Amino acid sequence: MKKISNWKNRIKWVCFGLGLAMVFSSAFSDVPSFDFAKPQLAEAQVAPPNIFAKIVKEKTPAVVNISTKRMVKSQAAPPLQDERMREFYKRFFPQYKNAPQREQLRQSLGSGFVVEKDGYILTNNHVVEMADQILVAFGSGKHGDDEKEYEAKLIASDPKTDIALIKIESEEDFPTLSFGDSDALMVGEWVMAIGNPFGFAQSVTVGVVSAKGRVIGAGPYDDFIQTDASINPGNSGGPLLNIKGEVIGINTAIYTGGASQGNIGIGFAVPINSVKALYEDLKKG
Repeated sequence: MKKISNWKNRIKWVCFGLGLAMVFSSAFSDVPSFDFAKPQLAEAQVAPPNIFAKIVKEKTPAVVNISTKRMVKSQAAPPLQDERMREFYKRFFPQYKNAPQREQLRQSLGSGFVVEKDGYILTNNHVVEMADQILVAFGSGKHGDDEKEYEAKLIASDPKTDIALIKIESEEDFPTLSFGDSDALMVGEWVMAIGNPFGFAQSVTVGVVSAKGRVIGAGPYDDFIQTDASINPGNSGGPLLNIKGEVIGINTAIYTGGASQGNIGIGFAVPINSVKALYEDLKKG
């Protein structure tokens, strides 16, 4: 116990001596002997914003769902492709030849996007061709407060490029998309498709430009952007956007292999520069 006591005394004297040294040192110096720096908190590492999420938030309000209605006349009896079968029915079943025609309502779905705030909308010609009624819906496609539907009229269309211009009437200003430069587009560049595939409104898919100048046998202006961004029936007429959120193409067609009717990674869009060249003519009607 004695030894422990001696050690305690020594520790007290050492501490006292250090205290005196600090006092004398501070007395003869303007700079404190000890500078205890405050702990610095590391700056929070904020991840850069997701560019695709930003585009979706800003651009989807200008993308619309288009539905059309058309009354068509069809023969009550099923059409026969085989000439011999048609002759057989005409000979032995005269009623087939004179079968009355009946009207059927055909409906189709597509996409489009607003290009002028007073309601001008671009889409594909094949989406609105021969339609008796064209309906344009904004929003998620769910029936509710976020959905607004308007009846549109066809201003003009160009079957050769498969482009159509329609218009909706309203006193309000609509959100719009701006045109980019499809000539400046590079193979491998990121792109985003927004549309209404199979009726699923405002669906977003992302991919890259797979090729430019594709010829697919679609007509005299056969010059398409190929992309692997998923495009399906119902996407027709919707925008293909670059990472600036500019429209660089209008989604038009897909390639399907075998029995598949959906996307297999090969979709096509009309370059927006082709649309720019005829837009003013379309607007004139």
